[in-house]
Amino acid sequence: MTIRTFLFAGVTAAVLATAAEKSNLSEIDAVLRSAVARKAVPGVVAIVANAGGVVYSHATGYDANAIFSIASMTKPVTSVAIMQLVEAGKVKLDSPASTYAPDLARVQVLDSGVLRTRKSPITVRQLLTHTSGFAYEFMNRDLAGQVASGKVASAMAGGDAFLKAPLMFDPGTRWEYGISTDWLGRIVELVSGKTLEQYFREHIFEPLAMKDSFFRVPADKRSRVAASYQRQADGTLLKKPAMTAPDSDFFSGGGGLSSTASDYITFVRALLGGGQLGGKRILKTETVALMGRNHIGDLSVRPLPSLAPQFSTDMAELPGNLDKFGLGFALNSRAVEGGRGPNTMAWAGIFNTFFWIDREKKIGAVLLMQASPFLDGDIRKVLDDFERAVYRSIK
Repeated sequence: MTIRTFLFAGVTAAVLATAAEKSNLSEIDAVLRSAVARKAVPGVVAIVANAGGVVYSHATGYDANAIFSIASMTKPVTSVAIMQLVEAGKVKLDSPASTYAPDLARVQVLDSGVLRTRKSPITVRQLLTHTSGFAYEFMNRDLAGQVASGKVASAMAGGDAFLKAPLMFDPGTRWEYGISTDWLGRIVELVSGKTLEQYFREHIFEPLAMKDSFFRVPADKRSRVAASYQRQADGTLLKKPAMTAPDSDFFSGGGGLSSTASDYITFVRALLGGGQLGGKRILKTETVALMGRNHIGDLSVRPLPSLAPQFSTDMAELPGNLDKFGLGFALNSRAVEGGRGPNTMAWAGIFNTFFWIDREKKIGAVLLMQASPFLDGDIRKVLDDFERAVYRSIK
């Protein structure tokens, strides 16, 4: 589906023209074109929607239909899948996750270099909120040491052996970003009896007509895969060799998807619309509302540390003042001045792909790039400028 075709889906040309006349969309264009022109980013595809439909789209440096590795923007899709199973009565949020994935019953806590029994079971809710105790090796020094010593498999090696990693803390005692959503993906497979790819296709992608979202990009679409770049010490961007498709049968619910801006804004619009788009419902309205509430209490989302600066900027803070976590989405407990309203649902991907779902102001946005490291200064400025321009321009 092209940007032009998608632009008019669900909204008449007259309505779109009226929205454009009332909005200074050229300001958003200027922000994005300037970022590419000064080589702050290699290229960008952006789409913005409000309650009426898509009201803005832009592609510079990449084709509008380019397919991006969206990495951790897979997590919200997996979270929606889990919540579909919750709605169906097949999964309970506060049941031990080992009820559905028995291997979780054996997971221990790494405490001062020694494994011990955890003090409580891991629940499904804790997996959804990243309070389970699982971590990422490139963000946690203790886990990185376990990987370096060969005691734990690297998540970067392909396959699912990394799921045998221990917890870094007792469930429910703090917030830390990690492999929790990969376990949720495994639960979807075990409960549904389908691979994660099959489940997504049947229950999310096909109902929403998301035709360009894949765990494995088909051969006839690989020419559309967006080129990826690495920031050099002098600030320039060097094109990286094309990534080859992994040969593993493992489908990562935490980061395995590739998609387009058009497809992902469809997903965003479905959640912005309370779980429904174009007559197709993927979640109940009350379920979406539940996912958009704080589920970590007094705990806080923390800046993301990095032991691999070429991969991710150390102590990265996502835009939007994200301080709380719902079921699969980060939230901001306070409105952003000149930007998103409170409890906007948001997250990102490590190759600098971003989205937000502002249910108060009825604005959703997707901004896709393909570069490393995650959230360096240049990219953070583009994100901040883009959000401000969106809220000044679109009502």
